[in-house]
Amino acid sequence: MKTKIFASLTLSAAAVIGLTGCLDEVQPSGSTITQEQLNSSVKAGSATLYAMPTTILKSSSDASDWHGDFGYPAMMMIRDAMTGDMTVNVNGTSYDHLAAYAQLRSMGEGHFYPQRIWNYYTTLVLSANKGAQAFPEDVEEPQAMGCRALALAFRAMAYLDMARWFEYLPCEGTSPNLDSTEDDGTSNRSVLNLTVPIVTEKTTDTEAANNPRATRTQMAEFIKGDLEYATEHIANCPDEFKTNEFPNLAVVYGLYARLYMWLEDYGKAKEYADMAIAESRRSPLTEAQWTNPSTGFNNAAANPSWMWSAQLTSENRAVTTGICNFTSFMSAEAKYGYANVGAHRDIDWKMYQRISDTDFRKLSWMPHSGLGLLAKIQLAGGVNLLTFRNKFKLSQIKFRPGQGEIDDYLTGSATAIPLMRMEEMSFISIEAQAHLNAAEGKNQIEAWMKAYRDPNYTCKVSSQEDIIEEIIFQKRVEFWGEGQTLFDIKRLNYSVTRGYEGTNWYEAARFNTNGRPAWMNMVIVMTEGNSNAGVRGWNNPGFMDAYETIKDADVKFNKGNW
Repeated sequence: MKTKIFASLTLSAAAVIGLTGCLDEVQPSGSTITQEQLNSSVKAGSATLYAMPTTILKSSSDASDWHGDFGYPAMMMIRDAMTGDMTVNVNGTSYDHLAAYAQLRSMGEGHFYPQRIWNYYTTLVLSANKGAQAFPEDVEEPQAMGCRALALAFRAMAYLDMARWFEYLPCEGTSPNLDSTEDDGTSNRSVLNLTVPIVTEKTTDTEAANNPRATRTQMAEFIKGDLEYATEHIANCPDEFKTNEFPNLAVVYGLYARLYMWLEDYGKAKEYADMAIAESRRSPLTEAQWTNPSTGFNNAAANPSWMWSAQLTSENRAVTTGICNFTSFMSAEAKYGYANVGAHRDIDWKMYQRISDTDFRKLSWMPHSGLGLLAKIQLAGGVNLLTFRNKFKLSQIKFRPGQGEIDDYLTGSATAIPLMRMEEMSFISIEAQAHLNAAEGKNQIEAWMKAYRDPNYTCKVSSQEDIIEEIIFQKRVEFWGEGQTLFDIKRLNYSVTRGYEGTNWYEAARFNTNGRPAWMNMVIVMTEGNSNAGVRGWNNPGFMDAYETIKDADVKFNKGNW
């Protein structure tokens, strides 16, 4: 398998030469160009821009390859699998192809599963860099500058994800100080706050061969540079790119908000989150929109809070596989998918119990018992509620098969998937406010929840620490399945608890931590170190000894009551 892996972030020399040859044809020469020449230039480079949303949904072209390879939606699910919020009822099956991320199997620098994460993100960066190369930094025409802005926004998103995932932050069980290098046995090498190497469209193979991990400060400045350019020019992109599959100014502000939350600059985070909300002109989802069995969380047009999304079609490779896609892995309603045959995605039992019955988001999962909540649920395809509940207790029904189609995979898996919603900006703004002024943060979460999610909601805690935790809990409920929670847990040094009396986590995945999990400091893969001397010897420490396995937390679970 490893012989097929391309792990370097850099554009290869052949790719640079080939793309430069293409650019000679599309970049007009001379000081004056005609509109026709400009239109031709933008059109010729547009293929590199369309490749970016295609890369978001990139899946394996080989059906015999790993079935968890279905692009960014798989990354979202992997991140949630590494928290304490999303478990899987394996039901004696081996159909959960993402199980290693929950069980922490084969997660070292030389193993398969971190390699898949690294490969995907390096491919996403490569795609953005090709777009930036097609529209270089010295372009002066407004539309071409708008095109470059699109590429830089995609690149900022990719690097912000990687930086937050791969950065080493302190945790119980590992140390940032690497092996001893001094005579007194101490080490002068620390990986604290190191992220990943930065590669741009101008990085040469020689530079990439000795490209150290960027510090948090260096990475933040790099991402800011991309976002500054995007802020100034993204509105000038051609109309053909002004769709939900491409970032716009509101999304750029949203990326800024995510960036400043990572940096814990809460004043700036709130400022940009509020700007994103205003610019987006979006509104929070209603109960009817959220719970719709035909369009719930699968249709960008029917979900008006979505600021940025990916769109699968019936021709997309992930869809034509039938089973190697988001709907197959996520939706037990889809009869053709992995979730339906036994590996369905469930909410953590304690998390579910904490959600108020008057919060309509609780209808995102099949109730464990009782008829009150069950009576409010409508399943796709008109499936019998009791029969479905008996088989799929606590299974998610937030993400519905496309058009509510549960039999035809070409329709059911051709869905839209949210990449950014305005509700995320609301939660960023509210949490940031709580860091700045706890009482005002409490007022804001109460007002928002009452207005949009639960008319009976009350924030019952008073300390700043508890108010922030309550805000984050409501954000976890809101974005369950959307891959955001890992970043908040890691940033805020929260514990993950899967082993407890009554747990619905299966035994192999019952890990408890004291503070942020060591496994959230993702390791850089060996293949990158083999080709990049700047990374060798500067990897995050392995985390396999940094957690506690709970073997006997739940007798009821072992008897199969779930």
